[in-house]
Amino acid sequence: MVDNDKQSSIPLQSMQKPEDVDEFSPNDTLEIKLEPSRTFTTPAQPKKINIPAWLIIPIWMGCSVSVILYNKYIFSELSFEYPIFLTTWHLIFSAIGTRVLQRTTTLLDGVKDIDMPRDKWMRSILPIGVLFSGSLILSNYAYLTLSVSFIQMLKAFNPVVILLISFAFRLQEPNQRLIGVVAMISLGCCTAAYGELHFVLTGFICQALALCFEASRLVMIEILLHGMKMDPLVSLYYYAPVCAALNFVIMLLVEGVEPFYHLERVGAFVLFTNAGIAFALNVAAVFLIAVGSGLVLTLAGVLKDILLISGSVLAFGSSITAIQVFGYSVALAGLVLFKTGGQKK
Repeated sequence: MVDNDKQSSIPLQSMQKPEDVDEFSPNDTLEIKLEPSRTFTTPAQPKKINIPAWLIIPIWMGCSVSVILYNKYIFSELSFEYPIFLTTWHLIFSAIGTRVLQRTTTLLDGVKDIDMPRDKWMRSILPIGVLFSGSLILSNYAYLTLSVSFIQMLKAFNPVVILLISFAFRLQEPNQRLIGVVAMISLGCCTAAYGELHFVLTGFICQALALCFEASRLVMIEILLHGMKMDPLVSLYYYAPVCAALNFVIMLLVEGVEPFYHLERVGAFVLFTNAGIAFALNVAAVFLIAVGSGLVLTLAGVLKDILLISGSVLAFGSSITAIQVFGYSVALAGLVLFKTGGQKK
């Protein structure tokens, strides 16, 4: 009865009781005022943002080129030679940024669809985060001694490392086409390395190890996170805190507190804009994947690499030889073949 009274819109205290009514004739009328019924409206869902391909592709390429040239500028021109500190700062910025986006936009709605208990986090996110951390540290160390153009040429070797690891773990069976891709990219990268005028062994070793870490990370993602839909932002949401913590410990062991004493070399503006561009690259990658086909993404990546090499020549005076141009062209052709059809069994 109490529930029924609450559901009714008639206030019981305002109604007359039978004993309070002296006379009630058929001509009398009883007026009962009902409160207007309440309507419950569900909050409108935020609309997903769609950016056309003609706009997001140049934005992505611009962010990708800018963040690499910006890092090189900090290391070389500003003499801030602390790559682990810079990488750690990027990851802290990304860890905070992804959580802000999760609460304010729909860009990280994919996090809700992922079941990540503690044991699964320990078995998958942590080891992949370790590999990601190693890749970032080593690749940034390579920029201290090698030119941007040469590093970019060496990065074309990444598909070969991925294929070799996949063959070793029997995730993919070798065939004539894949072997041809491996040979083509290897020949191109070796030719580009042979033509490098300012070859530094320590930088080359760092970049080679970085490629191994990155290729291992990609293969581990395929093994441990198979079937889980994680775009670049969702991946960053999980990996950034892990990598930031790992990098911070490594930074204290390798670089110590020295970077903090030289922060005036870069300043707050450079630090925040540099980390902001790196974070914007991951945001742009989400929109790029949504609008681009495999062929479009591959061609955009090739064009980005060419622009990056050209930009490093203009910005830092990096020298490239005709042998390097030929070798890199061969490697890029193998890369396109790998991305557009070479991965098929």
